[in-house]
Amino acid sequence: MKQISIISKNDAGAIAEISTALAKHDINIEDFVSESFGKHAVTILSVDRYDEALKIIQRLPEMKAITEDAILIKIEDKPGALAQIALRFKEAGISMQSIRIVDRGDHGSFAAISTDQTEEAMALVKDLKIGVGPR
Repeated sequence: MKQISIISKNDAGAIAEISTALAKHDINIEDFVSESFGKHAVTILSVDRYDEALKIIQRLPEMKAITEDAILIKIEDKPGALAQIALRFKEAGISMQSIRIVDRGDHGSFAAISTDQTEEAMALVKDLKIGVGPR
């Protein structure tokens, strides 16, 4: 799974600008998280047509798009399950750049993890891995 992280000004129109630009090209947003930090906002999204979406976002004024691979894993939907994963990474000395719960259901939760050591991280969670975005 590939994620696109967007750094933009923290203004009322950023989310509308991103989502409208993608909608005009019939790109479906599958996951969207946005947080503000003072004068800036960081938006992380995944879409159904990654390459096209990245090109569109890179053309938007005053927005910087950063891409990353995300490892998709399945974990139990119970208190402490995420802590167990975080401890695996800590003990292996692998820093997680981001971790997001992307879906929850009766049979568990799916989480997307990004790290600067993708190969090592994939080996670390091979028992839980669903997939990884293309390199």
